[in-house]
Amino acid sequence: MGVIGILLALALLMFMAYRGFSVIFFAPIFAILAAVFSGMAVLPTYTEIFLPALANYVKIFFPFFLLGAIFGKVMEESGAARAIAKTIVSRLGAKRAMLSVVLSAAILTYGGVSLFVVAFAVYPFAASIFKEADIPKRLIPGTIALGAFTFTMDALPGTPQIQNSIPMKFFNTDLYAAPVFGILGGIIILICGMFYLEWRKRSAEKAGEGYGTGHTMEPETVDERHLPKVWLATIPLVSVLAVTLVLQKVVFPRWDIKAEMTADPYKMLPAGIIGTMNNWALIIALVVGISLAFVINPRGMKGNFARAINLGAIGSLLAVLNTASEVGFGNVIKTLPAFKSIGQALTGINGGGNPLLSEAVTVNTLAGVTGSASGGMSIALDTFGKDYLDWAHRVGMSPELLHRVASMASGGMETLPHNGAVITLLGIAGLTHKQSYRDIFAITVLKTGTVFLLIGLQALFNFV
Repeated sequence: MGVIGILLALALLMFMAYRGFSVIFFAPIFAILAAVFSGMAVLPTYTEIFLPALANYVKIFFPFFLLGAIFGKVMEESGAARAIAKTIVSRLGAKRAMLSVVLSAAILTYGGVSLFVVAFAVYPFAASIFKEADIPKRLIPGTIALGAFTFTMDALPGTPQIQNSIPMKFFNTDLYAAPVFGILGGIIILICGMFYLEWRKRSAEKAGEGYGTGHTMEPETVDERHLPKVWLATIPLVSVLAVTLVLQKVVFPRWDIKAEMTADPYKMLPAGIIGTMNNWALIIALVVGISLAFVINPRGMKGNFARAINLGAIGSLLAVLNTASEVGFGNVIKTLPAFKSIGQALTGINGGGNPLLSEAVTVNTLAGVTGSASGGMSIALDTFGKDYLDWAHRVGMSPELLHRVASMASGGMETLPHNGAVITLLGIAGLTHKQSYRDIFAITVLKTGTVFLLIGLQALFNFV
């Protein structure tokens, strides 16, 4: 009965999310349903298991959601995001329409702009250049997804996205963990993804299909007179990457934190002090990026300071509570007796080798179930992170590989139809799942397959 309860709860949560209902409301309901099937009490499950996990996730990761969302909104309101996208699209032109959209989304994502803001910033230019090149509009979501939801979200070392920061807490690593593994993965995803998109474009051309007519959500003409120079627009993005790198690689390694821990505030620091300090580095870097984004275009930001902060803050609350609710749901599931057998099966994958295959399957599965990369990864690492770290130590494997595999695997099956970013992206473009989800899913399968390909290559050549 316990296993039936878990499967039923997961299926219902996916169904309700797909239908557009908030997981903040339904995650605890279905978590309690699974608990009831296992004979657990209702209210203690909610107050003593679900809520503490939710609160702990908010405590640790809220600064990243808050600062990341505000950074994205300031880049949007200042015109910096639009200036970067416009420059790339105009330089590459209609002949390279798909590549220009991918690169625009990739640069913004790698610079720390949230995925949702990237979609809003890039879509108007994508629609314009696709129309000029007579490429079917239905291919826009898949093109933006390749640039924003894949290699710059979690594969390339240094990306400030939440999917790359979560593993630091569990493995005492930094944003630049396993650079060879991540860079190689990013190259494979970009090249194979572009081949796929170009093949889809050529197939449409042979069938005589163009941009199409009767579309909704076509971009409006906006006043671009006050956009900042592109070199100014890139300064906040570069600053986030540079400050994070300097703090994580130069400043903090020389800091005698043990001497500082005599003060009361430091007594509460967790054992994973390196991961915690690297979290501080990202917080500082985002604050620097926000500050610079505010001042690069005074005319564009005039009257929009409060709007950028307020919209970013409000948006971050919804994002962090959505994910934290999914983490609370997962925390209830992992405490159920029936989950122990599931956990043993997942951690038993490749039991005679290294932990990477087991970790990738576990993270990818839970990210797909929850429809959230950060939520699924948090559940997986909260439950099995210590086991994977001990396993890595036993076989002499660098924890950096655990970090990169967890990060990349989280961005695989998380883009199933009930994923919030997918639904938002389709809504922005005025397209339906039936029209465009096929290409998003293809990019997802490509991304997932790359993780397992790299695990095999790493076993052969032992690179980090």
